[in-house]
Formats: sequence, C-alpha cells, structure tokens
Amino acid sequence: MEALRSLVGRPVFKTGGGDEKSPRWVRFPCASAINPHYQAAAAAVSGEFMKNLILGTAGHIDHGKTSLVKALTGVDTDRLPEEKSRGITIELGFAGLDLPGGIHFGIVDVPGHEKFVRTMVAGVGGMDLVMLVIAADEGVMPQTREHLDICQLLGVRRGLVVLTKSDLVDPDWLDLVVEEVREFLAGSFLEEAPVIPVSSRTGNDIDRLRDELGLIARELEQKRSEGPYRLPVDRVFTLAGFGTVVTGTLLSGTVKLGDEAEILPSALPCRIRGIQAHGAKVEAGEAGSRLALNLQGVDHHQVRRGDVVVPKGVYRTTRIVDVYLNHLASAPRSLKHRAGLRLHSSTYEVPATVILFDRAALAPGDSAYAQLRLAHPVLLLNGDPFVLRTSSPSATVAGGRILDPSPPGRRRRSLEALELLGSLSAGAESGIIAGMVSGSLLSGITHAEIAARSGIPARRLEAALATLLATGEVVQVVRDPKKYLSRDSFSQLCDLLVDVMNSFFAQNPLKEGIGKEELRTRIPARSDVRFFTPCLAALEKEGRVIAEREQVRLVGRKAGSETAQADIRQQILLELEKGGKEPPFLNDICTLLQIPEKQAVEYLELLAAEGQAVRVKSDIFYRPEALAGMEDLLIGYLREKGEITPAEFREISGLSRKFMIPVLEYFDSRKVTIRLGDKRVLRRK
Repeated sequence: MEALRSLVGRPVFKTGGGDEKSPRWVRFPCASAINPHYQAAAAAVSGEFMKNLILGTAGHIDHGKTSLVKALTGVDTDRLPEEKSRGITIELGFAGLDLPGGIHFGIVDVPGHEKFVRTMVAGVGGMDLVMLVIAADEGVMPQTREHLDICQLLGVRRGLVVLTKSDLVDPDWLDLVVEEVREFLAGSFLEEAPVIPVSSRTGNDIDRLRDELGLIARELEQKRSEGPYRLPVDRVFTLAGFGTVVTGTLLSGTVKLGDEAEILPSALPCRIRGIQAHGAKVEAGEAGSRLALNLQGVDHHQVRRGDVVVPKGVYRTTRIVDVYLNHLASAPRSLKHRAGLRLHSSTYEVPATVILFDRAALAPGDSAYAQLRLAHPVLLLNGDPFVLRTSSPSATVAGGRILDPSPPGRRRRSLEALELLGSLSAGAESGIIAGMVSGSLLSGITHAEIAARSGIPARRLEAALATLLATGEVVQVVRDPKKYLSRDSFSQLCDLLVDVMNSFFAQNPLKEGIGKEELRTRIPARSDVRFFTPCLAALEKEGRVIAEREQVRLVGRKAGSETAQADIRQQILLELEKGGKEPPFLNDICTLLQIPEKQAVEYLELLAAEGQAVRVKSDIFYRPEALAGMEDLLIGYLREKGEITPAEFREISGLSRKFMIPVLEYFDSRKVTIRLGDKRVLRRK
C-alpha cells in the first residue's frame, strides 16, 4: 500500500464490503481529479488494468435518473438554471464513477421528457451499457418503452434495470413492479439483466448497484484504440484563456495533444490544444473515454452538437448511405418507400428519405435493405447504428446499422444490389471489404476509400485484404496508390480487351496486331487506364494474347487469313438469321460487328451473289428463307382474296411499317405483285 500511496500522492481508503489489506477495494477519494495514467498505474499495482467504459441512463421523466447518478457519484448532473428551477433534466449531464479493479465509468445522464428524446439519442451514442431507470411507485411508462427501443436499435447490448424510489412502496407492491418489469423486458437485450431496487434518498442498495455494475464491467470489452480517432461533439462551450472546448465520447482511436484535426461536416481545420479525460489533463485520450478537447483555430460559434472531431484528411462525409433497416413491431403503420424521417446517429440529427430496394412498404416488425438520402452531409461509417424518428408526432419507428456510407448507384429491385448488401451485412471484415470491392465494378476502389468507408482499423484492414488477395477474390491492379478490383470485374475487363481486339481485327483483317497505346485507350471510361498493364499481363499468362514490342496480337490468328474473313461472313449471316422477318439494318450490322460500312456492304453483296442473302433495299438484307416464307403467305392471301392493302399485309405478316413497305416493293420488283392504286394484286404470268 505504501508503494501505491507514493505513486498517486494521495491517501487511500476502503469502500464498503472490502478491507484496506485487499488491493481489490482500493478507491480514490477524488477520482475525477486524478490523472488517468495514475489510475492505470494504481490498477496495475492491484493486479488489474484500467478499463474505461461509458454508462448511460435511460427512462421516463421524473423516475429519478439524475438523483441516482448523484447517489452513485456525488455529482449533480443538472447544471442549467432552468433544470434546477423546473426539476427536470433538459441537457445531457456527465459524471465519473471509479470502481475497484481499475474500472472507470463515464456516466451520461439523459433527459427523460418526450420533448428531449433527440437529446437522449445523442447521449446513447457510445454507451457500453445502460441503466434503465424505472420508478417503483409508477412502473413502466411511455418513455421507458421508447428509451428501451432506442437503446436496442442503437446497439446497446448490456445493462441492468434500477427500480428507484423503492422506499416509497411496500414490499408487496415492489414485487408486483419487478414482475411487471420482467414481462416488459421479455425479448429485449435486458431480458436476463439484474433488476435492482434502490433508494437514492436513503442510499439503500446503492452499494449493491455499484457491485453489479462492476461485475458487468468486467465482462465488457473496452472500445479498441485502433484506427483514426472519431469524437462526436455533444457539448460546446468556451473558457476564458482557453477558447473553444468540445466534449464527447471517443468512439475509436487515440487523440493526442498537438494533433492536426478537422471538424466535419464543415471541414474546419483545427489543432488539439488540450485534452481532459475524466476531469484531468492528459497527453492522449483513448477510445471509450469521455473527453474534453480544447480546440485551437476555431471559434465556439462555428461548432455545434452533431459535428465530429477527426484527424485531418482521413474521413469523408456522405449524403447517401446503404443500411440494414429494422422497423419496430410497435410502430403504428407500415414504413413506405420514400418516407421522410429524421435520422439520429451518435450526436447527429438529419432529415432522411427512405428508399426501399425490394418493396413498396416495410411492415412493422420487418427488416430490409434500404438506402437513406440525407438532407445534408454527415460522417457515418460501416457498422454505425442509427434510429429513425417521425417529426409529427415525434416517435421512434425504426433503426438499424450502416452498411455502406458511400455507395455506388444502385437500381431498385436489383438482385445484384441485394447480394452486395448481403455481403456487407455479413459482419466479417473480409466480407465487408469484398462487398465494397465488388460494388465498385469496373471502376475499382482505392485502399484509402476502403479504409474511410469501412472504418476498419489499419492493422485489421491489412490482414483482411491479405486473405482476400491470397484467395484471389480481390486483385490489386495498381500498386501506388493501392487500388483493387474484384476477381469477376478483373476477368470482365480482360474479356472486354479481347472483344476490342476481335472487333479491331474484323475491321482490319490484314493487320497482324493492334498497337498497345491504341488498345490502352479502349479501356472503358469508368475504369482506370492503369488497369491496362495488369490485364494485358493476365491475358498473356492465360495464353490468349501475345504482346510483342509495341503491338498485341491474338494467339492463333493470322492476318488476312481466310479464317478471319469467314468469321465475319458467319457473324453477318448469324445476325440476319436471328433477325428473321425484321433483320438488322446495315448500320446495325456495322455497330454489332464493329466493322466499317464499306466492309459490311462488300460482305453482304458477296453473300447476295452466293445466294445466302437477298438485298431488299440498299440498307436491308434478308436471308432467302425468311423472304420465301412471306412470299408464300402473300400469294396464298391474294389467291383467296384477290387483292391486298398494305395494312392487310402488315396484319398477316406481322411486319412493322419500316419493313412492310420495302418488302412489298421488293415483291413488286420481283414481278410477284403489281400495284394498283393503294392495293396489290397477283401479276398474271
């Protein structure tokens, strides 16, 4: 114990249930004023590590949340004069609680009134566990239900239930309330959670509550300090001599004194001038901690709740996100496609339009992939939870998590889009990355884009990419900066290059090869010309092309060979055959086969001379069989009826006008028919 006293420079004392000989029960009298680094060292002396967690309150107005926090910590979190005079919490309140074993809770006390649910939602962001507070003399109330829904939608998975004001009811009534609460919690994440009756006024069972919080805390994993830091702002103020100060819960990474930062979405540059964690100045703040950041370079009027402090140039904001959406079973009606709601995530609040991919409406209790189109940009990452609320009347109706914060264009009712979203929702980091790469199609995606959109820390991102590269599911096509294509997209791009070469040689049958630079320019516009070299290398490895000096040629093809000419003839015949009664026009054949008009005419005239094609008009050629069938049909009709109008011929032949008139004129020229006014009759032989 003397070593511990000398280390922290403060006296120690025992807490209830322990004794001074047991380091497990060491507690600091003024924990909020002690440097967290000292706390970590003290925890190490006791054989434990420092664990920073965020504990939040939730529950109906006037159920005693603020009084409970004061009983636990000695801190009155109602700081505004209006809160004092009205006796209700309006803004988020904060306090610290240290427990044995190196556990520190940053407590966020949220308002319970229905008018301040948006503030409550801002406080839930970053919670590791929640105390759902229910007054024993009132039981479950409307905001109890909505707060539990919000916690569940935002991904809070652990917590306990505190029955406050237990001193105001008799034991029999308390038993009934406990039973009611258990029924209310059935099916929720708090179904098996402890239900602890306490009295903030008398202090009854407050120590038991601390013990239960400690037990849960030991089972929880602290937020990882990997990756770039992200601190959503929940409070902004100014201090004389210091300037702008923002507070929030650090969701990821480590923020350090002197870091160059920016405030999104406005992209205001700033510098981290000072950091406080739990009331003490520190050199760095770790993920999972409540922090106050002194920002240099911005005025406090330029920052507001909903902004986020991040490293400069790392993250990008978005106005379109793909999500997995859960519609609350308690919602009063179905959620329609293009419904207008308000999105809440962390401390953000922004109007959003819901785009349902595969249906016109989402029934209460159902889930679906969807897209949210936001009224203004915010920072959201893969995995971020959110809730959706109606404006009038104000109510929480849905929620879910972000799948892709910067998605490509997606068509509604597209099976491909749903499959990609399914891979993003799989949860495994390799699946998320593979989905993003696959979704980039032929455009590819950079390493920086994957990092920004996924929010996966660098070390884990590299490990997941290494696995995908090793299996061939992802192909690195550019070395610096790193850029990737999916295996399917890479193969498709290689096939496109071969198609380009086939078309080129069809137009230039006497050429042996195509110039590398010319072939490079045929890379699709949405792709990157730098993809050409790895694609060409892959085609050479597969034995499909040969690259010699500045030219590329197809394996097995000889310039000007009869085989090459026969291929073109065969393709033209195939297109005429496929067209049947309405074959492709001359310009269509040129487009389909990528050959010049002059060359197409030469081949068609050659086929006509051989009897394999028939010229009906300068730009219309038929296969003989198709014309013979229509001639028999026409003769049969005329023998029965004696005459035929163009409209009647169109009806029996099924031809459109652009083919009907040329075919009739062709039969006139063949002396099958003779035109008399607007009718035709059989020519007498």
